[in-house]
Amino acid sequence: MIKNYFAIYSQKYASKWLVLAIDLSIVMAAFFIAYFIRFNFSLKFNVEQFTLQLPFVLTVSAISFLVVGSFKSVIRHTGFTDVVNLCKSVFLIATIMGVFVFFNNKFQLVSNFTIPRTIIVFHAIISFVILSASRLVFKMGFKHLKCKLLATKRVLIYGAGDEGIITYNALVNNTVSSYVVVAFIDNNRKKKGKNIDGVPIMSFRQITAEFTLNNNIDEIVVASEGVSANKLISLVDNLSAANVKIKKVPPIDSWINGELNSTQIKQVQIEDLLGRAPIEINNPNLLNEFNGETVLVTGAAGSIGSELVRQLSEFDVKHLILVDQAESPLYDIEQDLKRSGKRSYTAIVADIRDGLRLDSIFQEHKPTMVFHAAAYKHVPLMEKTPYEAIKINVNGTKLLADTSSRYNVKKFVFISTDKAVNPTSVMGATKRMAEMYISCLQKESKTKFITTRFGNVLGSNGSVIPLFKKQIDQGGPLTVTDSKITRYFMTIPEASQLVLEAGTMGKGGEIFIFDMGESVKIFDLAKNMIKLSGLRYPEDIDIKITGLRPGEKLYEELLANGENTLSTYHKKILISRTRELDYGKIKSSIEELCITNRFQNNNIVLKMKRLIPEYKSNNSDYERFDKRVQTYKKSKGLNNSETDKNYVNS
Repeated sequence: MIKNYFAIYSQKYASKWLVLAIDLSIVMAAFFIAYFIRFNFSLKFNVEQFTLQLPFVLTVSAISFLVVGSFKSVIRHTGFTDVVNLCKSVFLIATIMGVFVFFNNKFQLVSNFTIPRTIIVFHAIISFVILSASRLVFKMGFKHLKCKLLATKRVLIYGAGDEGIITYNALVNNTVSSYVVVAFIDNNRKKKGKNIDGVPIMSFRQITAEFTLNNNIDEIVVASEGVSANKLISLVDNLSAANVKIKKVPPIDSWINGELNSTQIKQVQIEDLLGRAPIEINNPNLLNEFNGETVLVTGAAGSIGSELVRQLSEFDVKHLILVDQAESPLYDIEQDLKRSGKRSYTAIVADIRDGLRLDSIFQEHKPTMVFHAAAYKHVPLMEKTPYEAIKINVNGTKLLADTSSRYNVKKFVFISTDKAVNPTSVMGATKRMAEMYISCLQKESKTKFITTRFGNVLGSNGSVIPLFKKQIDQGGPLTVTDSKITRYFMTIPEASQLVLEAGTMGKGGEIFIFDMGESVKIFDLAKNMIKLSGLRYPEDIDIKITGLRPGEKLYEELLANGENTLSTYHKKILISRTRELDYGKIKSSIEELCITNRFQNNNIVLKMKRLIPEYKSNNSDYERFDKRVQTYKKSKGLNNSETDKNYVNS
């Protein structure tokens, strides 16, 4: 109750006229003290003359305060500027008094009226000291009262530069929560041993788990954009035992009206611990590429598709067509566009497996570019239902690509996955088949077919990060399939930028892959997420090893056997040089497989393995087919990179 009242009334400010009245009272009291000191700390001065001078001092002081406006400042936020204004007011009072006394003594404007010069000097000094001290006392008293009545958080600020000082001011001036900044952290040797507003600057080495425990540190706020991911990881690792939360100040361009508010300081996200710099694509050709184009995005309500839509909406496209069969998420992205003031878009609920529906959409809207993000992507689910995986990932892509070719779409950008590389799952194999089909179609179509291939996307629907967050909220344990399992990661905006860039630089037939740095160990990712939540592993939340799921790999790859890369003008984007395919045979085989799949053939996975030589199941019931394929190849004298059309169709 007390906390609520304090939070409410701390928002109210004392009337500026009340502050003016208090300041005038202080000035009058200072005038008496000046006389008292001038006459050797006694009252042996002319009281009648003193009484006559009081109205004059009061009038001069009021005029000075009104002119300078020092009484208008918020007392509990008194800073250097406010003290300077007080100095100006006092100086103006002393100047007016001195000038008036000088001319009065010379011209006798008012008889028997004079103020000794020493009194004027004493009065100015005493007034300035008491006025400044009163504000400081009020500010400290308010801060002390706030600490008593509100829950106080003890924090360290990483970075003692301009951003660190701005962060400090944002925290200490917060009226809803109480913060005590214990120290700044900065490795700059020139700042070592110095203070900022009485707060010491310490080096990174001094901030240990023992230090944070002894000083009851609740949070560390990172207020420097230059802090590397490795440094953040080090902070998380070193302070995990102390139950300290790591927060981060957003970039300056994200501040509201150029000012930082304490509510903008957020928990460090797992994306900040990727261990590599974010990929930045600044290609002016993107503006020209999409200018005046009608762009169709499938899977527009998904993680990648929705981000593609947001980024494309920032270009001068003629029209955006959003296609997805998920009604509610599609409605949400439509509302986002509406709120942001976008007008040139159409949201369509449709299934890409419906050829007639696709044909009507293309006939009505006539898209000139297509970004194909719609797909089934969950490995364990698709391992159980290869019929559905082929129907959407292969046949859906085939129908969309055929329709795009028929309507002479300029570019078709297909979003694949690193699971298509040496696939071990049904899902990965279907994505590889889709890659192969559009490569075949490239040979006979005017449309430029382009493939982008990348790893896991942080924060996407069904990815490991939301799963871990949910498990942490439920108290754990976090589930990891294998302690050695690793994955490549990128953020949703990075993935979408890559797709757009590929659409710009692609000439047709390429598979663009992304240099994603080092792969990340999922077990370490889980531990870091526990630490970022302010919890301890394994004391607070444990990690449970569940075993690899059907079709799952320990390590993902970006290049298949027999593939190598070519560089592009962007050092993080490479072109995969795939092995040559028998395009005629492959295309017809995929078409026949899609037809066979309609009858839910039990041997459909075997047919996929015959079509994709590198497809070998892992931890799956379909491993039994691998031996049959190998036996047949040996009998025919085929190597692992070759297949046989007759066997595919058998």
